[in-house]
Amino acid sequence: MLVILVSFAFAFGLVLSRVGLPPMVGFLVAGFAYNMAGLTPPPGLDFVADLGITLLLFSIGLKLDVRGLLKAEIWASTTVQMIVTTVFMCGVLLLLQFGLGAPFMEMSLATVVILGFALSFSSTVFAVKVLEDKGDLTAFYGRIAIGILIMQDLFAVLFLSASEGKIPSPWAVCVLALPLLRPVFYRLLDVAGRGELFILCGLFIALGVGAEGFSLVGLKPDLGALVVGVLIAGHRRASELSKALFGFKELMLVGFFLSVGMGGLPTGEMLLVAVLLCLVLPVKTGIYHAIVSWFGIRARTSLFSSLSLTNYSEFGLIVTAIAAGQGILSQDWLLVMAMTVSLSFAVSSPLSTHSEKVYRSMFGWLRRFERGFCHPHDAPIDLGSVRAVVFGMGRIGAGAYDGLVPTFGKSICGVDHTPERVDFNRSQGRNVLLGDACDTEFWLKLRSDTGLELVILAMPNHQGNMYAAHQLKNLGFECQVAAIARYPEEVEELSAIGVCTAFNMYEQAGEGLARKAMEGCFLTA
Repeated sequence: MLVILVSFAFAFGLVLSRVGLPPMVGFLVAGFAYNMAGLTPPPGLDFVADLGITLLLFSIGLKLDVRGLLKAEIWASTTVQMIVTTVFMCGVLLLLQFGLGAPFMEMSLATVVILGFALSFSSTVFAVKVLEDKGDLTAFYGRIAIGILIMQDLFAVLFLSASEGKIPSPWAVCVLALPLLRPVFYRLLDVAGRGELFILCGLFIALGVGAEGFSLVGLKPDLGALVVGVLIAGHRRASELSKALFGFKELMLVGFFLSVGMGGLPTGEMLLVAVLLCLVLPVKTGIYHAIVSWFGIRARTSLFSSLSLTNYSEFGLIVTAIAAGQGILSQDWLLVMAMTVSLSFAVSSPLSTHSEKVYRSMFGWLRRFERGFCHPHDAPIDLGSVRAVVFGMGRIGAGAYDGLVPTFGKSICGVDHTPERVDFNRSQGRNVLLGDACDTEFWLKLRSDTGLELVILAMPNHQGNMYAAHQLKNLGFECQVAAIARYPEEVEELSAIGVCTAFNMYEQAGEGLARKAMEGCFLTA
């Protein structure tokens, strides 16, 4: 059965990716197709799914700035959003209850409120996966979305503890002493070396200490993985650990999406309810957008954050399972929620992928929601009169910047969308501005007569480099453009739109190494 399930996942993932949807949507469809074929799920699938979610939250913790959660645009917007969305979804459910005579729609008002609360959540798994694929997990809008999702997870922990009648063990207060173990975790990461031992060290911290430790004291295991991830986020190898676990985590998450699709075989009425619930997703998006915009966030940033959250959460499945187990809800609602969550993923995927096109089509209308002030991390910028610009100030971008200084002197600047990276480069003496090269307003603000001579596109996301190159061409900038690429097909795409130099990192790194080696040999001779 396992071989068949893997075949289903690969086939549907491949087909859906070819039509422009993320492979995860194909995995959901594969789960439904596998279930409709009458096949039995292989044992251990739920365990794999849970492991994937736990590692996902651990990886979030490795990149999380806790101080960001204390900002009003995160905690206040989450609280208001959940109240408003819960009330709205309760109204939708009451209308469906009145309009449909299906037996599973017969619910008490208290049950309707519980379902409305569950439908107010957005999927952490889905949103983080989409943001990772776009390379925007650390972008300002991505950090807003992640902050809101983490606040929602905290609400979920409180709800689950109350609804299941589980009171955390008195030993739960011991988790407050976890920061005292940070030096131990740091030491383990230092001595773990590299390779498989380093990966096992990360799994031990995430699963052995975080997930299992929280479970023993009656707390949510996933929350434990998130907490220990935050504790070691400041370690110099935290980013390396996240990358080392990436492939393993991705594989485990396939199990999660497959398990969601295996919820059962829905009837026509169940499918109708799921479709109707997905049709009101734009209202949920509008609620997110209106509330986030209130804190001075620009229309583009608010929309991008909202589109990342335009879905229903797997938390809805958990709430439904609890209510069904207690006899409050019909078991049919498990299938309804599975369909609703799955369809919401299919709706949200293209919206998130093509968020820039959505923004351009709604630009004039969305601007009405902007306040008279702008959040300092979201203010559009002007490069001014510079001769060379480097977009993306990671290791490659910083190296390119330093290499241009002898030629351009102070008439050069870097641009990056990550505040922490901007601060680091400024501390190194570089002229770096906070900005997003994938932001339409960023490009509209630039003057076409700035005297730019050279632009280097060193962003890690190929689509971001492509978009920036298109903007330079469309706005009439007469300058040389160079960009990095990882694969030959990316080099071809960049060259096709007029990029004068497309630098294949892997090929050119070998040539650079050989050149340096030869120079060393001649100097020695």
